[in-house]
Amino acid sequence: MSQTKRIAVIVGSLRKESFNRKAANGLIALAPDSLELEIVEIGDLPLYNQDFDDDPPEPYSPFRDKIQAADGYIFVTPEHNRSMPAAMKNALDIATRPPSGNVWSGKPGAVISASPSLQGGFGASHHLRQTLVNLNVLCMPQPEVYLSQANELFDDRGQPTERCRGFLQKFLDGYEKWVGKMAD
Repeated sequence: MSQTKRIAVIVGSLRKESFNRKAANGLIALAPDSLELEIVEIGDLPLYNQDFDDDPPEPYSPFRDKIQAADGYIFVTPEHNRSMPAAMKNALDIATRPPSGNVWSGKPGAVISASPSLQGGFGASHHLRQTLVNLNVLCMPQPEVYLSQANELFDDRGQPTERCRGFLQKFLDGYEKWVGKMAD
Protein backbone atom coordinates (compact mmCIF):
# COMPACT_ATOMS: atom_id res chain seq x y z
CA MET A 1 0.00 0.00 0.00
CA SER A 2 1.72 3.15 -1.17
CA GLN A 3 -0.38 5.88 0.41
CA THR A 4 -2.03 6.19 3.81
CA LYS A 5 -5.64 5.01 3.81
CA ARG A 6 -8.23 6.89 5.86
CA ILE A 7 -10.30 4.41 7.85
CA ALA A 8 -13.54 5.37 9.59
CA VAL A 9 -14.01 3.50 12.87
CA ILE A 10 -17.65 3.07 13.83
CA VAL A 11 -18.22 2.21 17.49
CA GLY A 12 -21.62 0.65 18.14
CA SER A 13 -21.69 1.38 21.86
CA LEU A 14 -22.67 4.85 23.02
CA ARG A 15 -21.49 4.25 26.59
CA LYS A 16 -18.57 6.53 27.46
CA GLU A 17 -16.51 3.78 29.12
CA SER A 18 -17.57 0.96 26.79
CA PHE A 19 -15.23 -1.93 26.10
CA ASN A 20 -15.83 -1.36 22.40
CA ARG A 21 -14.67 2.27 22.57
CA LYS A 22 -11.59 1.09 24.49
CA ALA A 23 -10.95 -1.51 21.78
CA ALA A 24 -11.38 1.17 19.07
CA ASN A 25 -8.92 3.44 20.86
CA GLY A 26 -6.53 0.50 21.15
CA LEU A 27 -6.78 -0.07 17.40
CA ILE A 28 -6.04 3.60 16.75
CA ALA A 29 -2.97 3.47 19.00
CA LEU A 30 -1.65 0.32 17.30
CA ALA A 31 -2.46 1.28 13.70
CA PRO A 32 0.39 1.05 11.19
CA ASP A 33 1.47 4.17 9.32
CA SER A 34 -0.41 2.93 6.25
CA LEU A 35 -3.77 3.26 8.05
CA GLU A 36 -5.10 6.47 9.58
CA LEU A 37 -7.95 5.44 11.89
CA GLU A 38 -10.52 7.92 13.18
CA ILE A 39 -13.69 7.31 15.15
CA VAL A 40 -16.77 8.68 13.40
CA GLU A 41 -19.37 9.31 16.08
CA ILE A 42 -22.91 7.98 15.67
CA GLY A 43 -24.56 8.90 18.98
CA ASP A 44 -26.08 12.19 17.82
CA LEU A 45 -27.72 10.82 14.68
CA PRO A 46 -31.52 11.06 14.79
CA LEU A 47 -33.34 7.83 14.05
CA TYR A 48 -33.59 7.19 10.34
CA ASN A 49 -36.93 8.22 8.84
CA GLN A 50 -37.66 7.97 5.12
CA ASP A 51 -39.33 11.39 5.33
CA PHE A 52 -35.78 12.77 5.79
CA ASP A 53 -34.57 11.52 2.39
CA ASP A 54 -35.50 14.78 0.66
CA ASP A 55 -34.58 17.10 3.54
CA PRO A 56 -32.15 15.38 5.93
CA PRO A 57 -31.59 16.72 9.46
CA GLU A 58 -28.28 18.49 10.10
CA PRO A 59 -26.23 15.55 11.50
CA TYR A 60 -26.95 13.33 8.48
CA SER A 61 -24.93 15.15 5.81
CA PRO A 62 -21.68 15.56 7.79
CA PHE A 63 -21.89 11.89 8.81
CA ARG A 64 -22.46 10.74 5.23
CA ASP A 65 -19.61 12.97 4.03
CA LYS A 66 -17.19 11.39 6.52
CA ILE A 67 -18.25 7.89 5.51
CA GLN A 68 -17.95 8.69 1.81
CA ALA A 69 -14.49 10.27 2.29
CA ALA A 70 -13.14 7.18 4.07
CA ASP A 71 -11.13 4.57 2.18
CA GLY A 72 -12.48 1.80 4.41
CA TYR A 73 -14.26 0.98 7.65
CA ILE A 74 -13.74 -0.86 10.90
CA PHE A 75 -16.92 -1.62 12.83
CA VAL A 76 -16.48 -2.22 16.57
CA THR A 77 -19.66 -3.59 18.09
CA PRO A 78 -21.12 -4.87 21.32
CA GLU A 79 -23.92 -7.40 21.25
CA HIS A 80 -27.49 -6.45 22.12
CA ASN A 81 -29.89 -9.39 22.13
CA ARG A 82 -27.72 -11.41 19.68
CA SER A 83 -27.55 -8.50 17.26
CA MET A 84 -25.83 -5.20 16.65
CA PRO A 85 -27.01 -2.22 18.71
CA ALA A 86 -29.75 0.03 17.37
CA ALA A 87 -27.30 2.94 17.03
CA MET A 88 -25.09 0.88 14.69
CA LYS A 89 -28.03 -0.19 12.52
CA ASN A 90 -29.28 3.40 12.43
CA ALA A 91 -25.89 4.65 11.22
CA LEU A 92 -25.79 1.98 8.51
CA ASP A 93 -29.28 2.96 7.34
CA ILE A 94 -28.56 6.70 7.30
CA ALA A 95 -25.52 6.26 5.05
CA THR A 96 -27.48 4.18 2.52
CA ARG A 97 -30.31 6.62 1.93
CA PRO A 98 -31.85 7.76 -0.28
CA PRO A 99 -31.74 4.43 -2.13
CA SER A 100 -29.28 5.71 -4.73
CA GLY A 101 -26.97 7.13 -2.05
CA ASN A 102 -25.23 4.13 -0.44
CA VAL A 103 -21.89 5.69 0.55
CA TRP A 104 -20.63 2.45 2.18
CA SER A 105 -20.53 0.56 -1.12
CA GLY A 106 -17.39 -0.96 -2.56
CA LYS A 107 -14.92 -0.23 0.23
CA PRO A 108 -13.04 -2.64 2.52
CA GLY A 109 -14.53 -3.20 5.93
CA ALA A 110 -13.89 -5.34 8.98
CA VAL A 111 -15.78 -6.22 12.14
CA ILE A 112 -14.52 -6.69 15.67
CA SER A 113 -16.78 -7.30 18.65
CA ALA A 114 -16.25 -7.04 22.38
CA SER A 115 -18.43 -8.28 25.21
CA PRO A 116 -18.07 -9.38 28.82
CA SER A 117 -19.72 -12.65 27.75
CA LEU A 118 -17.80 -15.78 26.82
CA GLN A 119 -19.03 -15.48 23.24
CA GLY A 120 -17.47 -12.06 22.74
CA GLY A 121 -20.29 -10.61 20.67
CA PHE A 122 -20.29 -13.48 18.14
CA GLY A 123 -23.99 -13.01 17.31
CA ALA A 124 -23.68 -9.26 16.80
CA SER A 125 -20.60 -9.68 14.65
CA HIS A 126 -22.28 -12.13 12.32
CA HIS A 127 -25.50 -10.15 12.11
CA LEU A 128 -23.50 -7.03 11.28
CA ARG A 129 -21.49 -8.92 8.64
CA GLN A 130 -24.75 -10.12 7.05
CA THR A 131 -25.94 -6.51 6.80
CA LEU A 132 -22.59 -5.31 5.42
CA VAL A 133 -22.80 -7.86 2.59
CA ASN A 134 -26.12 -6.31 1.57
CA LEU A 135 -24.53 -2.83 1.65
CA ASN A 136 -21.66 -4.03 -0.59
CA VAL A 137 -19.01 -3.43 2.07
CA LEU A 138 -16.11 -5.73 1.18
CA CYS A 139 -15.90 -7.36 4.61
CA MET A 140 -12.62 -9.00 5.65
CA PRO A 141 -13.26 -12.72 6.22
CA GLN A 142 -10.25 -13.41 8.48
CA PRO A 143 -9.10 -12.92 11.13
CA GLU A 144 -12.35 -12.85 13.03
CA VAL A 145 -11.94 -11.20 16.43
CA TYR A 146 -14.42 -11.66 19.27
CA LEU A 147 -13.09 -10.06 22.44
CA SER A 148 -14.73 -12.27 25.04
CA GLN A 149 -14.62 -11.40 28.73
CA ALA A 150 -13.79 -7.86 27.64
CA ASN A 151 -14.09 -6.68 31.24
CA GLU A 152 -10.72 -8.42 31.80
CA LEU A 153 -8.97 -7.08 28.68
CA PHE A 154 -8.42 -3.46 29.72
CA ASP A 155 -6.49 -2.00 32.64
CA ASP A 156 -7.70 0.67 35.10
CA ARG A 157 -6.72 3.43 32.64
CA GLY A 158 -8.75 1.82 29.84
CA GLN A 159 -5.68 0.59 27.99
CA PRO A 160 -5.69 -2.88 26.40
CA THR A 161 -3.82 -5.55 28.31
CA GLU A 162 -0.92 -7.31 26.61
CA ARG A 163 -3.22 -10.19 25.66
CA CYS A 164 -5.77 -7.80 24.16
CA ARG A 165 -3.08 -5.87 22.27
CA GLY A 166 -2.09 -9.16 20.65
CA PHE A 167 -5.66 -9.72 19.41
CA LEU A 168 -5.91 -6.13 18.17
CA GLN A 169 -2.52 -6.28 16.43
CA LYS A 170 -3.40 -9.52 14.64
CA PHE A 171 -6.66 -7.93 13.50
CA LEU A 172 -4.87 -4.79 12.24
CA ASP A 173 -2.21 -6.83 10.43
CA GLY A 174 -4.97 -8.71 8.61
CA TYR A 175 -6.93 -5.55 7.88
CA GLU A 176 -3.89 -3.74 6.49
CA LYS A 177 -3.37 -6.65 4.05
CA TRP A 178 -7.10 -6.69 3.22
CA VAL A 179 -7.12 -2.97 2.40
CA GLY A 180 -4.04 -3.50 0.21
CA LYS A 181 -5.75 -6.34 -1.68
CA MET A 182 -8.89 -4.29 -2.23
CA ALA A 183 -6.82 -1.36 -3.53
CA ASP A 184 -5.21 -3.53 -6.24
